[in-house]
Amino acid sequence: MNRPVGRRAVVLAATAGVVGTALARPAHAAGFGYTDDGSDYVVDTGAQLVFKVSKSTGDLTSLVYRGTEYQGYGGQNSHIESGLGASTVSIRQSGSTILISVRHGTLKHYYAARSGENNVYLWTNKADASVSATRYIVRVKKGAFLNDEPDSYTYAPTTIEASDVFRKSDGQTHSKHYSRRRVMDYDHIGWSAGGVGLWMVRSNHEKASGGPFYRSLLRHQSADGGGLYEILYYGQNQTEAQRFGLQGPYVIAFTDGGAPSSALFPGTLTTPWADSLGIAGYVPASGRGRVAGVGISGRNTAYPYTVGLANAAAQYWGPARASDGFFSVSGVLPGTYTLTVFKGELAVYSTSVSVSAGGTTTLNTIAIPSSNDPSNAGAIWRIGDWNGTPAGFKNADLMTYAHPSDARAASWTGNVVVGSGETAAFPCYLWKDVNSGILVYFKLTAAQAAAAHTLRIGVTTAYANGRPQVTVNDTWTSAIPAPPTQPDTRSLTNGSYRGNNHTFTYSVPASAWRADTSQYNVLRIDVVSGSGASGFLSAGTAIDAIDLLA
Repeated sequence: MNRPVGRRAVVLAATAGVVGTALARPAHAAGFGYTDDGSDYVVDTGAQLVFKVSKSTGDLTSLVYRGTEYQGYGGQNSHIESGLGASTVSIRQSGSTILISVRHGTLKHYYAARSGENNVYLWTNKADASVSATRYIVRVKKGAFLNDEPDSYTYAPTTIEASDVFRKSDGQTHSKHYSRRRVMDYDHIGWSAGGVGLWMVRSNHEKASGGPFYRSLLRHQSADGGGLYEILYYGQNQTEAQRFGLQGPYVIAFTDGGAPSSALFPGTLTTPWADSLGIAGYVPASGRGRVAGVGISGRNTAYPYTVGLANAAAQYWGPARASDGFFSVSGVLPGTYTLTVFKGELAVYSTSVSVSAGGTTTLNTIAIPSSNDPSNAGAIWRIGDWNGTPAGFKNADLMTYAHPSDARAASWTGNVVVGSGETAAFPCYLWKDVNSGILVYFKLTAAQAAAAHTLRIGVTTAYANGRPQVTVNDTWTSAIPAPPTQPDTRSLTNGSYRGNNHTFTYSVPASAWRADTSQYNVLRIDVVSGSGASGFLSAGTAIDAIDLLA
């Protein structure tokens, strides 16, 4: 669920540890205020949370909730990136709000507290690339919460890749990269134990990059403690250039153990208390607009559709209603955007829209041309379906939270017979050094064998320029296709198949087919590339769909 700055629906007014909605201005709580202890500004929210911010670095040095310290592992503070170092830090109180401002070079960072709330609101304005600021990490003490999240457990006996992928004695693999979730799939991430919940509530990511389907690290746990992340820009498997400007608010929220579910907050909730704080780059709801569409025709109702807006400065998205394709994306900064309609994660339509402050850009029904959806092409056979993901292929679900070498993974090799559960038998990923040369068996009728056909292979990303070259019946081999533009970092081994969807097409002549209709034709798919390492770090690619057109 994507929500704009100034209309953030996750204002968690937690009084006496109970989550509620901050629909009205909170009453001034006893004890609310701040002090200066010489090295830190000490903020008492007047509820059950007291936190400290270093006057010299802007680090968050203490998070005391109900008298228990939760901040810190390995002697480290919570902070932007791995700490900014020497910074200019100031504080001021305006009624029931306290704002701490941090300046480090061109970077501006903010902490805010509201009277009676167990939350710390944060904003980060990265103006350019001169200062590294790609994340905020909350570092949580060892033992504060159980290591009960297998998708993020990062301490294990054996390191199997880089310094961030591990294998336990049972053969299961774990990494902080394995979040399972796309950005659009979560509003918050965190832990709950002993009647206390600690959560990172994400911002709307309007200045992040990668779109609604992007995956990045969200949390990790280790022998030394845990971390909660708000990713401002994540270079791993990135498909877009970095955006600059204000990101936030994102929220460190304490509860009585319950998750800050979006069901608790109305989507129209605004945060007018932040409008007058003087946060650099902050744009209130009145300075934003909306894009609404009455519907989308030409959809495949078996799939969810998402509408995205993006330009060099900002990104937004929202779901299209299943019944008719109606959509509404609000809180959009003024400007001209590319509007993209996604079937699953596959772009099937795009146009340009302009947004003005305080206005609504209303679009008539968007008609998706039949030719824009490759699933509409008649096929002799098809493995998988065209939805921009490897969903349905062998090991596809597991690969969003495990390494390909995980003991739970089915064999990456093995041949495939069309008509015998071919999608579930075909591996979601192909590597030059692991399973290149996979064979697909299929039969053709006499009429089909007498004609030339187009073979299509859709991919969702690639590593080290891995791309498919095909051979039919050992008599005809395609040329080596040019590599499409793809991220240049790890992807297939760190929980993400998301790159740039691309379709390879091969014109197979009639002479390549077997005329004897009782015999199987054999398609061999090899991964070719001159780069990459070995094993699962050799050149590889992720599969969206494969079909032979009629």
